[in-house]
Amino acid sequence: MWEFAIVLLLLGALAILAAPWIRRRRGIGGDWMQGQLLVTGVSPRPDAAGEQFVTVTGVINGPTVNEHVVYQRLAVDVDQWPTMGQLFSVVYSPKNPDNWAFSQESPPPPGQAGHENLWS
Repeated sequence: MWEFAIVLLLLGALAILAAPWIRRRRGIGGDWMQGQLLVTGVSPRPDAAGEQFVTVTGVINGPTVNEHVVYQRLAVDVDQWPTMGQLFSVVYSPKNPDNWAFSQESPPPPGQAGHENLWS
């Protein structure tokens, strides 16, 4: 009988430890807000061909933020290099707008890497 109690105790401890990780993966604990990213700065376009890293700076505007400055480093094909003034649809955490990602409506340029995708 005490073996059963120990197993239940261990399963309960495991559930308590895993709950925050599961909530983050599912998005529980805060709904993502839709917004727009206005690109205000882009690293220089390299002379090389193919996929290269670009640093994008911009401001997110949405229901809970107004011109919140963010930046991200992405791997982008040189032919799809972002430009200043370009708009992208994004989703962001209302608790921390620095935690953002491109929305499915307006995907990032092809070849984006180094940015965790919400839909993986």
